[in-house]
Amino acid sequence: MDTLFRNSRRKLSQGLIFWREVGEGTPVIFLHGAWNDSSQWISVMESFSQDFHCFAPDLLGFGESENPNILHSIDLQVECIAEFLQAVKQEKVYLVGHSLGGWIAASYALKYPEQVYGVVLLAPEGVEIAGQEQHCQKMRQLLNYSPLVVKLLRSLSPLTKILGTHEQIAQDLQLRQHLLRYPIACQLLYKREQAEIEVELLQKRLYMIEAPILILQGSEDTPDALAKSQAYSLLAPKAELKIIADAGNDLAEAFAGDVAIEIREFIKGNWALGMKS
Repeated sequence: MDTLFRNSRRKLSQGLIFWREVGEGTPVIFLHGAWNDSSQWISVMESFSQDFHCFAPDLLGFGESENPNILHSIDLQVECIAEFLQAVKQEKVYLVGHSLGGWIAASYALKYPEQVYGVVLLAPEGVEIAGQEQHCQKMRQLLNYSPLVVKLLRSLSPLTKILGTHEQIAQDLQLRQHLLRYPIACQLLYKREQAEIEVELLQKRLYMIEAPILILQGSEDTPDALAKSQAYSLLAPKAELKIIADAGNDLAEAFAGDVAIEIREFIKGNWALGMKS
């Protein structure tokens, strides 16, 4: 039998928000990654619907949510989620976030600790690691290519094949095309002033997170992703890092069953701990 999702929209002060909802019980909020929307969580939510009340919003500027002409920031996303939870009458929740959604979830737990039972982070963004500034500079340069530059690089294909750079250029242009589909993610991660990004990074504040944290990381993801997950696990006092074998950067979709099991066990263990305290 197919799981029946409820799709809803609500006008918040920051803009119109779309979300998917299913199930009843303990509330769990799923925040999607930088290069996704709320559909990323459908498979996980289907397995949760018997025991949990699941909400998966499209972050502001993503998917079917509104993209207002405002200065986007992590704190703006946090405030949008806070207002969203008020609108759906949820006072305390579990937060599950992937990538950019993980950065938002951890930031939310810092700002509103009394509203969070626990946090699950899948390959989260939001901490500084070695080489990150160079990576951001490369992404900015790639995103700033003019249409003329893109056209020129493609026209030089016969020459770049001879020079041995064709494959790398083709990969870069394909990556650029993918990134441009998510302009707000590009803005939050790469296109803001560096000072704006740095002030919202969490490595100096993770020690203040009071909620327990489960970090899920694919073993076949990039070294940068693994380094960020390890930073979270080392700096947050109640964090546990679990590596999912053979998984890449598509944990929520390709390994939905494993992710659902880990989240379920985390909530079950957190509930049992709460009963003892």
